[in-house]
Parts: sequence; structure tokens; C-alpha cells
Amino acid sequence: MDPDSLSKAFVEHYYTQFDTNRAALVGLYQEGSMLSFEGEKIQGAQAISNKLNGLGFQQCKHNISTVDCQPSGPAGGMLVFVSGSLQLPGEEHLLKFSQVQQTVPIVYMNISVHMFL
Repeated sequence: MDPDSLSKAFVEHYYTQFDTNRAALVGLYQEGSMLSFEGEKIQGAQAISNKLNGLGFQQCKHNISTVDCQPSGPAGGMLVFVSGSLQLPGEEHLLKFSQVQQTVPIVYMNISVHMFL
């Protein structure tokens, strides 16, 4: 699969999980993963999951506008830039968002799966 298709599939999976089953995102992170969010640095899969699940809203809908990617490092990683809008229940106006994600392939049972670094 080419990097653009792979990154778009990854982004679709990530934001679908975020919108419908946020707790499942823990499986996409590693213990060395870090989330920088509004000046705070959160490290580790469970700590990141706790942060995402503790946001001030439980339901939302991401509308992705752009997904841009480029190769990152010799191991086959990708740097992915995502932008779009976020709809919260009861809110009339959409919130704009952008996120940069770095993924790395992890081989699991002879299958290469991209996860967050």
C-alpha cells in the first residue's frame, strides 16, 4: 500500500475510534509514545488514553479536511498532518483542529501495523 493510502486509512481508523470508542485508542500507542496537548506532555499508552478519555466531552464527530504524509526515518515510519473540524453535541459552530502524528510500523504475527511513536 502506498504511503498516502496507508496514512488515509490510518487516519480514518483513528478518528472513527476517537468518535465511537475512544478507549480503544490505547492499542495504537506504545509506552514510548508522547502526546503534546495544550502545553502538556503526556507519555505512555495508558496515560495518553486517560488524557483522551478525560477530555471535557464524550461525544464528537471529526470531519477530516486534509491528510498529508511523508516518509519518516529508515524504519518505514510516516509523519502525518491532519486538519479538519470537530462537531460537539449541542454546539452550533464547528471547532477547527489540526494534528501531527508520527507512526512507525510494528510487526505483529508477520503483519506490519502502524502505531504511534
